[in-house]
Amino acid sequence: MFSENLFQTIGQIALIFIVALVIILVLALILGVILIKKNKLIFPKLIIFALDFLNSPLKKLSKYLGFDDIMVDHIGVEIRNQINQHKFKEIDNKKKVLIFPHCLRHPECKATLSETGLLCDCCGKCAIGVIKPKAEKMGYKVFIIPGSTFVNKIVKENDFDGVLGIACYEDLNKSMMKLSKFNPQGVLLSRTGCFKTNVDVKTVLEKIGYYKTIEHEENEAKAPTSCQEYNKNKN
Repeated sequence: MFSENLFQTIGQIALIFIVALVIILVLALILGVILIKKNKLIFPKLIIFALDFLNSPLKKLSKYLGFDDIMVDHIGVEIRNQINQHKFKEIDNKKKVLIFPHCLRHPECKATLSETGLLCDCCGKCAIGVIKPKAEKMGYKVFIIPGSTFVNKIVKENDFDGVLGIACYEDLNKSMMKLSKFNPQGVLLSRTGCFKTNVDVKTVLEKIGYYKTIEHEENEAKAPTSCQEYNKNKN
């Protein structure tokens, strides 16, 4: 009798847990869609909880309801951008890193690989060559990585409080989740894939605060147009 009551109680608790889990998943997805469609952030902690601890079930639910494959990752990027935006802006630029994916580089890129990523040879043929010198002049440390494993190396060997990453939604969401304690910001590639991708230069420059610097007009006039010019000026 006792064992029957015990199993019945356990079954009821399990059912309540499953129902609660489903409710959390549905609410998180609804609130995430509202964030994307109407730019309204509601109960961010609930969404973050679902994204961090229930990511796989949330993606399955999203797919079951007919949303596209990147919906959950899209929500993850947008909510972390909004939550961390203010803190990211307050951090000194010298305590920030900017991480590019290697797929952004030009097909004729001759950059060599180091322990912390690619060493740009400053040919100036891709978006990296436009953004990198401006970001470094502002104080950012810039990295170009061929894979997410290099992120661990960057974290281990550099002291920073803020990070801006550029990638496709899935990689960007995973990276921002992994680097959550560094007040991450993310910019989506305008053309995704594994080769010859692209990013909107203006959006990245806005994210790093380039257009809001006091010396903006002076920077615009004096800023190097390529890594080659930037390195020449340094030397």
